[in-house]
Amino acid sequence: MCGFSNARIAFHVLFCYTETNNGRGRQPAARLSEYNTDCVKDKGWKPKMISGAEIMVRCLEAEGVDTLFGYPGAAICPFYDKLYDSAIRHVLVRQEQNAAHAASGYARASGRAGVCVATSGPGALNLITGIATAYMDSIPVIAITGQINLEQLGRDVFQEADITGACESITKHSYLVKDAAELPRVFREAFHIATTGRPGPVLIDVPIDVQQQEIEGPFVYPEKADIPGYKPTTQGHPVQIKRALAAIEAAERPVICCGGGVVLAGAREEMTAFATNSGIPIVSTMMGIGVMPMHSPVYLGMIGLYGRSYANRAVREADLIILCGARVGDRAVAAPNQIAAQAKVIHIDIDPAEIGKNMRADIPIVGDIRGILRTMAEKVKKTDRSGWIDRVLGYKAAFVPRGEPRSDFVEPRAFIRRLSEMMQEDAILVADPGQSQIWAAINFTQREGRFLTSGGLGTMGYSLPAGLGAAIAKPRRQVVSVCGDGAFQMSMCELGTVCQSHVALKIIVFDNARLGMVRELQDKQYGGRHCGTYLGGGNPDFVALCGAYGIPARLAASNAEAERYAAEMLAAKGPFVLVCRTDPDTPTV
Repeated sequence: MCGFSNARIAFHVLFCYTETNNGRGRQPAARLSEYNTDCVKDKGWKPKMISGAEIMVRCLEAEGVDTLFGYPGAAICPFYDKLYDSAIRHVLVRQEQNAAHAASGYARASGRAGVCVATSGPGALNLITGIATAYMDSIPVIAITGQINLEQLGRDVFQEADITGACESITKHSYLVKDAAELPRVFREAFHIATTGRPGPVLIDVPIDVQQQEIEGPFVYPEKADIPGYKPTTQGHPVQIKRALAAIEAAERPVICCGGGVVLAGAREEMTAFATNSGIPIVSTMMGIGVMPMHSPVYLGMIGLYGRSYANRAVREADLIILCGARVGDRAVAAPNQIAAQAKVIHIDIDPAEIGKNMRADIPIVGDIRGILRTMAEKVKKTDRSGWIDRVLGYKAAFVPRGEPRSDFVEPRAFIRRLSEMMQEDAILVADPGQSQIWAAINFTQREGRFLTSGGLGTMGYSLPAGLGAAIAKPRRQVVSVCGDGAFQMSMCELGTVCQSHVALKIIVFDNARLGMVRELQDKQYGGRHCGTYLGGGNPDFVALCGAYGIPARLAASNAEAERYAAEMLAAKGPFVLVCRTDPDTPTV
């Protein structure tokens, strides 16, 4: 550090980072002001130069990133060259979209931002669906892409694509970095934006010449992000909270509706306290599954097109609906205006744009839902609503679960119920959109674990790479990915990543040789004219396929076999695939 003038020290932020060998990357070092500057008299001193690529790696280390998911290419190779010397773990996916899904699964399981990396052009564009999936479900993901040289932008050179423009509508923010000196600020802002307010993906596009650019060191990472105009509201307005509490006290048939925002905020304890203290029953959207143990006496289940009938009935009969971190899209509430016309609505959300988007809000409360629920749990008055509680719990008690075990096929609904009993309480279940998603969402009994799925975008092929990311984030917990044969084939290349990463991911494939949910739609709305939904004759031998990767696999043709192989699967120390032969006529619900 010899040779820095007092002026240069004053110019830099107060601290820098230095390497450690503890496997956690770079840690805060001494403040720059503590360094001796007397040696500036040494005329032979030359400032240490640092490249943009090295700055990128050090920024990730400064943020505490320990894992990233990526696929290299020429335009991102300078970054990979510097990553070689870092303690950060690189997970090589087999397709870039799956890097974004894996980063999403990692983020949801760990509670920290997930990171994915791709090269320019097709590599960056392959990230788009994964980025959009994270955006729709409010998952903090940092997507880093390489780009062609700055001077070549706009000339349609090899592997050029305007990725920042392409992702404008599906990211919280995006950056095209034109100067290596800007990288520390950009990365600090990106992580701040991705993880605060309503979480979401942020894109950082770095041209190859910016990665190669060298500037004077030392590396200095900002202590905080100062972004004019970005100040998310976190404190709920006390007047609105007071109004909400008064409305709750006056209500005769209130219902709490939990969405993914409650899960993202880590507000499970606060929600449980609020429900307990108020005595109000709870329903959830699909993204809100897991916010309360499903065996809780006040939990009624998932609402929506494929939700529980008794949960939907409770919402229809309510005179007060407390929406917590939910936007109640079309699959959650088919006719929101009708419900809002007969019930008063309290809507709590960190994002003001979501309030009133799909259902009129009588009492809007903008802020961090965890803090708001804590306040409301402390101040709410428990009112005797035994008649209402008995009514909705009666609806639940009268419901008979559909699907009985079979000996000629695996009945998926019955099997999922049995599987939930066999798995650990803190297990993570990851479901692919389609029939598998619904079978899992309404039949798996979530206790202390997590339910992960692509709820907003409904991206097929999500569960395998997202399960991979979750398993890397939580290696000591059971992680099971559930998918249909169609969805599995969209990402089965990641079996190679599963092997290479040495993760104990368990995968269940429901093989009905159909795109089941679309086929069901064709039955109901298109007179049974099945077009483009038959997979028979094209499906591989899934067991043999897994064997080619060295992954143990079993084929179950009955519920008894499925249960026996599931026990073997859950006991296995490494990855395992269970293929379940399923009747194509099995309904979604």
